[in-house]
Amino acid sequence: MIRITQEPVSIDHGRICTKPTGTLAAHRDGTMAYQILKAHNTSGDMEHLTLKVDAMASHDITYVGIIQTARASGMQAFPLPYVLTNCHNSLCAVGGTINEDDHLFGLSAAQKYGGEFVPPHMAVIHQYMREMYAGCGRMILASDSHTRYGALGTLSVGEGGPELAKQLLGRTYDLPYPDVMAVYLTGEPQPGVGPQDVALALIGATFKQGIVKNKVLEFIGPGIAKLNMDFRLGIDVMTTETACLSSVWQTDETVQRFLARHGRADAYKPLSPADVATYDGLIEIDLSTIEPMIALPFHPSNAYTIAELKANAADILHQADEQIEQQLGRKPEVSLVSKLVDGQIHVDQGVVAGCSGGLYQNVLRVHEILQQGSIGTGAFTFSVYPSSQPIMMQLSKKGVIADLMAQGVIVRSAFCGPCFGAGDVPGNGALSIRHTTRNFPNREGSKPGEGQIAYVALMDARSIAATAQNGGVLTAANELAQPPVEPDVDDYVFDPSPYEHRVYRGVGHPQAKQALKLGPNITDWPEMIPLPEDLDLTVASAIYDPVTTTDELIPSGETSSYRSNPLRLAEYALSRKDPGYVGRAKAVFAKEQQRRKDGTSSIGLGTLVFALKPGDGSAREQAASCQRVLGGVANICEEYATRRYRANVINWGMLPFTLKDAASYGIETGDVVELRGVRRAIAQGAEDIDATLVKPDGTRKPLPLQCKGLLPNEREVLLAGCLMNYYKQQSHA
Repeated sequence: MIRITQEPVSIDHGRICTKPTGTLAAHRDGTMAYQILKAHNTSGDMEHLTLKVDAMASHDITYVGIIQTARASGMQAFPLPYVLTNCHNSLCAVGGTINEDDHLFGLSAAQKYGGEFVPPHMAVIHQYMREMYAGCGRMILASDSHTRYGALGTLSVGEGGPELAKQLLGRTYDLPYPDVMAVYLTGEPQPGVGPQDVALALIGATFKQGIVKNKVLEFIGPGIAKLNMDFRLGIDVMTTETACLSSVWQTDETVQRFLARHGRADAYKPLSPADVATYDGLIEIDLSTIEPMIALPFHPSNAYTIAELKANAADILHQADEQIEQQLGRKPEVSLVSKLVDGQIHVDQGVVAGCSGGLYQNVLRVHEILQQGSIGTGAFTFSVYPSSQPIMMQLSKKGVIADLMAQGVIVRSAFCGPCFGAGDVPGNGALSIRHTTRNFPNREGSKPGEGQIAYVALMDARSIAATAQNGGVLTAANELAQPPVEPDVDDYVFDPSPYEHRVYRGVGHPQAKQALKLGPNITDWPEMIPLPEDLDLTVASAIYDPVTTTDELIPSGETSSYRSNPLRLAEYALSRKDPGYVGRAKAVFAKEQQRRKDGTSSIGLGTLVFALKPGDGSAREQAASCQRVLGGVANICEEYATRRYRANVINWGMLPFTLKDAASYGIETGDVVELRGVRRAIAQGAEDIDATLVKPDGTRKPLPLQCKGLLPNEREVLLAGCLMNYYKQQSHA
């Protein structure tokens, strides 16, 4: 049972009080989130936060661009602990030497600027940060959307690269004080229910309605004590898919033992709300009512109980096929309904991996379940990726790895690939069930634009193992004769020797004379001009999907290899959603370059992307920077799906316009939006921007754009043309 209250709620000495009034309503400062944000705020104004974080992290498809941005802006050394992990392009399988060139760049940067470098296959980014950096009351910023260490008492946020570059330059992470919503846990999970089941139930109940968008989720209540540490971490990391800003949990002896086990007992302190704390809303979850879940393609919020799906398989799969056809714009050759044979849903592949799936307790439950049956010699395959080398070592010492291999499971090293389309790519038309973070199209490695299509459904490791031992027939873990029960005592022993022997730890010890190792694919950012006074912007793409993901703005998977080369990567912009976008953008950009060369006109030329709700999903800055390096100057939408995508748009110097009832204006590819005096309007703080929509036939009509909520420094970034230009101007002032 999940019950949601979308109005202020107070927790008064453990008692829930709806519609608090008077003194009770004033206790917003009683939340854990308030106390952590206050401790990191430098502005003195809790309504307008300017935050300095304790540590940062990036992986090998983001850190090159971030360091290049900060270097171009004058950075001399990392001013705070900055961890560079290598868990995305660690296979070095695409693009020749360029993946390993990025790793060599990362090591040389850690040496030169004083950072921490975690070599490939050692750990996925979030597991390493849990093990080595998260602590109670801390704040961590990382360039990956699933940056969630709330279960360890850390308020952590995944953001685009420019926000990390700001910290490297001694600046702050700025945002209005966010709403804080309580997640009140009661009860205890049933046998066979795992953290992904709780997470998918929460996502399904909140995402589509935007209930927690850009809010902080604060987990409290007696149910927390019933969850082991890995169970909490598994729920927490998936809160990203609710579209919340961050999360934090009350802490207890379980957290204390985890931190002490990892040699960091001093990182623990008890965290809990004040005796009276007022929240902006409440989500009540009775853990005992949660059942094994499945999220069908193509979003984690497309969630059902497995029992419901199996009871209504034909209808639900048919509905999913219709949604898939609408999202892809065509009918796939292989449907999900075809997976229903003789009343049973047949699955082709199982994967347990990454920061959500590859945790110690998840792998132990997989091991326990597979003792009850065999994967078999059919088409079904099963891979397990423990999320760090220390976890792999402990599983090996217990004999779990050998047993899994004997059962036919493929055990792999720590790798994020199955989460973003670069590992265990299934065959065309296949259905893969995965305990990973996302199931967007192309996240399994298929290429819908080339006729290759595969499907990912998200499930918990326990039900994936139950399906595996049933030969690939969809099976919930609670259907087993002996569903697994979560242990009261965690026997995990952390051995740090892999890190001690291989991780480069140079935090606070920069070596200025160390040369950066720049492979042939690593290039500097191209020039980006300041915002002109007047603009004519051609609509290079118009997207009317309900939501546009960052995967659709710039695909994941094989394109990640080119993220150190801005212009080469930009060739893939919108390639799955609108293959003609790059050509159209380049044509306008060429005219703008000629205009600047000739000086024949004062009106700047550029392009914009129109979408109803862009930016769901990954924090990757390239979803915006690829538009910018192709001459993009603006986005127009009804609303932005996430704060982080809007921040990326701003930091790359693109105007973040919104338009009320946007679909009613009939904006189409090839239209032109005329903006006169736009630079002056932005400089003066105007929020209503007059524009004119010009159709190819010459028809003109007003377009009442808005540019609301810009902070003063964000306006300066837009005027300068991008974050790098802004910092260059400051250094020369």
